[in-house]
Amino acid sequence: MATKESLEKLSRDELYERAQNSDVSGRSKMDKDELVTALSDGSAESRNASEESRPATTRRSIWNGAITFGLITIPVGLYTATEDRDISFHLLSAKDKSRIEYKRVSSKTGREVDWDNIVKGYEYEKGKHVIFTPEDLEQIAPESARAIDVVKFVDAAEIDPIYFEKSYFVAPTKVAAKAYALFARALSESDRVAIAKVAIREKERVCTLRVRDGFVVLETMNWPDEIRVPEFEQLDLKPRISAEELKTARTLIDQLTGPFDPAKFEDSYRQRVLDAIDAKIEGNEITVEPRATPAAEVTDLLEALKASVAETRTKRSA
Repeated sequence: MATKESLEKLSRDELYERAQNSDVSGRSKMDKDELVTALSDGSAESRNASEESRPATTRRSIWNGAITFGLITIPVGLYTATEDRDISFHLLSAKDKSRIEYKRVSSKTGREVDWDNIVKGYEYEKGKHVIFTPEDLEQIAPESARAIDVVKFVDAAEIDPIYFEKSYFVAPTKVAAKAYALFARALSESDRVAIAKVAIREKERVCTLRVRDGFVVLETMNWPDEIRVPEFEQLDLKPRISAEELKTARTLIDQLTGPFDPAKFEDSYRQRVLDAIDAKIEGNEITVEPRATPAAEVTDLLEALKASVAETRTKRSA
């Protein structure tokens, strides 16, 4: 069992890889940050898999530092705000149903390499690497390693959602409760979001701070050069769109417009997987409702739009 000191030297991805190969109770119900935290805290064995016993947030913050803007410093911790609820499967041998393990094997000797004998290297030429020690990485760590450094404030509508990556709750320490409440209220009443920089698990990110139900939420963002340029030949065709087609399409949009209620949506595929798991445990055959036949390719776009408008109108009046 690795010591906490040795685990602290590993990056988030290395911790995640090790956690994937460990028996972490409730692993399928944890997201990546929770899995990493469970391993790095040494609390993997004490995690309970049932949803009823899961805390509202992770038990330990994944990052500790401070919000800084102007001369104000607000000590805070970051807590994972979302979770990946996908169901994970183990890979097994088809012959004897034994677990398939992933091992760190040297490409030169074919032998397994212990974690303590693994170093980080950047390949600058084919087969040639420069080695980075934990001390090297500590030296070049970003200035935002222990601070959420607010750079400016902007209107939320200015930010394209494609930049958003992951959400975290920002909670204050006890001594920072008043400063935190003041910051949250001022930010909320300004109708703006803060743009900041922060470093989490050895990666510097640009982020936003916004207020949700009186609580500050941090959204990590992709850097501009991480957003791919869409290049699709089919979008260069420039098809002709008639005024009637456009009007009917907008009518359909208007009819389907309403307030956003996330509770109206559910992961039906995950539920089917859970039902199938229960059936197999009980030794029953998997039974599912027949799926609807996909609609044929649209040949008359305007007629399809008119039919959609009529169907939507009928459903709304029912």
